[in-house]
Amino acid sequence: MEERLQKILSAAGAASRRKAEEYITQGRVRVNGRVASLGDRADPQRDEITLDAQRVTLPQEHVYLMLHKPVGYVTTLSDEKGRRTVSDLVRDCGVRVWPVGRLDLNSEGLLLMTDDGALTHKLIHPSHQVEKEYIVYTRGDGEKALPVLRSPMTLDGQRLHPAKVEVKSGQGEEWTLSVTIHEGKNRQVRRMCAAAGLAVVRLQRIREGKLTLGRLPVGKWRYLTAEEVRVLQEL
Repeated sequence: MEERLQKILSAAGAASRRKAEEYITQGRVRVNGRVASLGDRADPQRDEITLDAQRVTLPQEHVYLMLHKPVGYVTTLSDEKGRRTVSDLVRDCGVRVWPVGRLDLNSEGLLLMTDDGALTHKLIHPSHQVEKEYIVYTRGDGEKALPVLRSPMTLDGQRLHPAKVEVKSGQGEEWTLSVTIHEGKNRQVRRMCAAAGLAVVRLQRIREGKLTLGRLPVGKWRYLTAEEVRVLQEL
């Protein structure tokens, strides 16, 4: 079946769709030996598609992992600053996979990784607001912060859906909260807490959609079950 070239390149893990468009515009992509143009379509099962003279092929079976990301790892495949990356933790899976979404350097918890470009695009697209739940250990006046966190807030000029905030424990200046959000903006929970007057001491993502971290040890990964993959594809 014919599809747009940028979609094929993304599904093959060669580049994001936006980057693939750049490669096509730069004349780096060929279909059956002919330099491709933006908007061209091809059949990856029938046509020879190359990027910088390297054959682009779709994986026969996609791989889906759940990683318990530790603090101190960046959510990228490589880092220009030489910092440790999440890809270092999943090298033994035998396939090039990338993170779905992100967790900042100082956050930990559930991180999905895959070689399925189409699913990645769906999960991180703004129109698919998948619930994400975090356990947040904070310092500050929790009584004053709760009404702020539970009310509609604005980040980067965008109105957010009200977060679901539950108190796990609260005493004096130390509060542990469960915070569930939908958008997943950069450092969203930390920025929300800061706006409410709370300092985040520790932040752990424990759920994304219906997938939960469970007892997966820090720094370890596991394959998703067939049922978990089905749930993801239905989101």
